[in-house]
Amino acid sequence: ISFSPPQDVIAGFLYAILILLVFLPFVDQIDNFNLTYKYAPLIIITLGSAFEMAAVEKIEEQLASLRIAKRSALSEEPAYLLDIDVSTPAQSEGSRFVAVSCSNKSIRVYNRDTLNLLREYSSCPGILNGVKFAHACDSLVFSACSDGTVKCWDIRLATEKAVQVFSGYPSNVFISFDINCSDLILCAGTEEVEKDTFLVFWDARGVTDCASKTKEPLGVYSESHNDDVTKICFHPVEPNLVVSGSTDGLVNVFDINKDNEDDALISTCNSDSSVSFIGWSGKDYKQVYCTTHDESFCWWDIARLDTEEPITLLRVLDVRDAVCIENDSLHYLVGGLYHEKADKLFLIGGTSTGHIHLISCGTDGLSLVGTLCGGHSATVRSFCWNLTDESLLTGGEDAQLLLWKPGAVERSLAKKASMKIASSVQKRVRVHNSSLKSRKM
Repeated sequence: ISFSPPQDVIAGFLYAILILLVFLPFVDQIDNFNLTYKYAPLIIITLGSAFEMAAVEKIEEQLASLRIAKRSALSEEPAYLLDIDVSTPAQSEGSRFVAVSCSNKSIRVYNRDTLNLLREYSSCPGILNGVKFAHACDSLVFSACSDGTVKCWDIRLATEKAVQVFSGYPSNVFISFDINCSDLILCAGTEEVEKDTFLVFWDARGVTDCASKTKEPLGVYSESHNDDVTKICFHPVEPNLVVSGSTDGLVNVFDINKDNEDDALISTCNSDSSVSFIGWSGKDYKQVYCTTHDESFCWWDIARLDTEEPITLLRVLDVRDAVCIENDSLHYLVGGLYHEKADKLFLIGGTSTGHIHLISCGTDGLSLVGTLCGGHSATVRSFCWNLTDESLLTGGEDAQLLLWKPGAVERSLAKKASMKIASSVQKRVRVHNSSLKSRKM
């Protein structure tokens, strides 16, 4: 008997019941107790698989049905939109703000629903790298800066000055950062300077409206990377776990509760290329993944470190060749997103003309979920997925910030022309030393 996959959760439930009905003719021939005892695990697995299939299919349908709901107004000073973050919603309301870091050394804060510009902060003369809201307070915005600081702004205040400055050491040029889920620890990664590369940590508590207050580092990790630290990402629910990626190709997982860097280093995985994006995935977030500047993809299960099983779940040398896209192509990867409800990892990529490809990840390979067209007219540089309303925010080299929602209809369909401006941010691609080996693979 062949069954087609369920289309939604209700269909999944009916699908499971239908499978169970196959066993009913045999009930009279088998002792009820024995039937229950022998087939209960099969029944549970069948129900679980049906619901899981339904959830994944539903999420993939929603992603494929994303349409433009809002489009930000073009700024007087157009700039590439390099990084996006959405404020964490309070229990009784949705997220209110969107923060974007731009190639003109500014942070722009928008209203989440209307995409109206609310605030703009300048980092001159430094270059901003990354943007992040505090988890417990949606009015605090952080960003790393090439002047050796991480700055915090409070969008409730009229001042354009940072309310807190976290200073590094004199030679530090920060190009990545993150704040942990408890808002207690900041970590920033540096460019390599005179063969030195650092992960710098600060106590993030006590952010005030005193612009003159500067915080010194708690300490550094200096031995685990030997080139630019391009990405840092704290664990979503474990405040002591952080993963870092570098142009040296290494993806390191640390437990910062340990006394020293050697003990803190839980695992080192080698992507064999310059890391462009990293993230956590899987149930309980026990997996890490990365994309690279030459469009490869690696996915590891850290929970397998102390087992005999290989920790590599999937390695794709060139995603552009691995994903079949009819009548289109894939030029680059932007990053990834893990969908908790479906327990599913997705990649986001695109074309130089602004098409956005949504790609499903499985241990058996990658497959195209859908393509978003008609929004951007140039390379997409940044995105942010919002689980609350299943929406997607994207920003690109056409200076546009777009809000996509399932089945949305945009009132203004005017598509902005492609911008021809010189980027102030160079893509960091280094020749990778292939002799580097993972400590744990």
